[in-house]
Amino acid sequence: MRVAEFDFSLPEELIALRPASPRDSARLLIVREGETSFEEALVRDLPSFLDAGAVCVFNDTKVIPAQLFGVRPARGDSAAAAIEVTLHKREASDLWAAFAKPGRKLIVGDSVRFGDGLAAVVEAKHAGGEIYLRFDAFGAALDRAIAEVGVTPLPPYIAGRRAADERDLNDYQTIYAARDGAVAAPTAGLHFTPELMARLDARGVGRAYVTLHVGAGTFLPVKADDTDDHAMHAEWGEVRGATAEAINAASRVVCIGTTSLRIVESAALEGGQVAPFAGDTRIFITPGYRFRAVDMLLTNFHLPRSTLFMLVSAFCGVETMRAAYAHAIAQRFRFYSYGDACLLIRKRS
Repeated sequence: MRVAEFDFSLPEELIALRPASPRDSARLLIVREGETSFEEALVRDLPSFLDAGAVCVFNDTKVIPAQLFGVRPARGDSAAAAIEVTLHKREASDLWAAFAKPGRKLIVGDSVRFGDGLAAVVEAKHAGGEIYLRFDAFGAALDRAIAEVGVTPLPPYIAGRRAADERDLNDYQTIYAARDGAVAAPTAGLHFTPELMARLDARGVGRAYVTLHVGAGTFLPVKADDTDDHAMHAEWGEVRGATAEAINAASRVVCIGTTSLRIVESAALEGGQVAPFAGDTRIFITPGYRFRAVDMLLTNFHLPRSTLFMLVSAFCGVETMRAAYAHAIAQRFRFYSYGDACLLIRKRS
């Protein structure tokens, strides 16, 4: 499909710079596949749209302080250069794939020093500013060093308007985050509070946890003109055996966020059952994709021309999602990572 079909205009003032407080007071738009009329609620009302026996699937990844600021020393007739790095996928205990700005200042073999306690060598360089960094620490020691010098990598549409601060350390993390590795938050999960979890329990709705370490590549705009020409960055994910069993036994599978959906669909078999899975996924969901396992999706409002807007258009239909976003804009819903949410409901087959 033409990428231009997934474009839309959004007033800048609707981009949320801070989350709702409390988290579950964010607005919720109810969107049903194939329909163009919508119901409004709050995220705390989510249990009322779910039946006993449904299972909510949460991504338990934890955001790490993956934005690093360093210096490449002078070499030859080239002066020292300030380098900004955003880690996006761990490849080995001491090796990370990353995006570097300005990438043109780096060549293979360059060293970059991040503060006094951490350095890395550029091991490879690819198009689009992607590099591979081999650090001088590994494993837990590297994790501690990154935590010491790194900062929370807020999405560019927030970071371009304000700096990350202490509030973001809490705001940009789900309450159930458990496994270090994401460089961007699974933002639908940011709406959940202990009180909302308790209401889900009281409703008889189950909980299951998957992991997808969200990479910065997930949120990049698509630069190709056609979706067939776009290549997804790999992300590591896992569906454990107990989670697969819970999903397979559910009356309805409700993914909390597109990241949960992507790893569940990566683990889904042709017949709709979900099998244990651990490894990289590059799944790219566009209209025409046949969903195997997921019935409902809670998600925020996404960037125009993004792979995530393509995904939700595949889930509920292109015309439905265009109408839903037009409604959200007209009714002043808040957009993107710290914004409001929508509950997408597919027709029962």
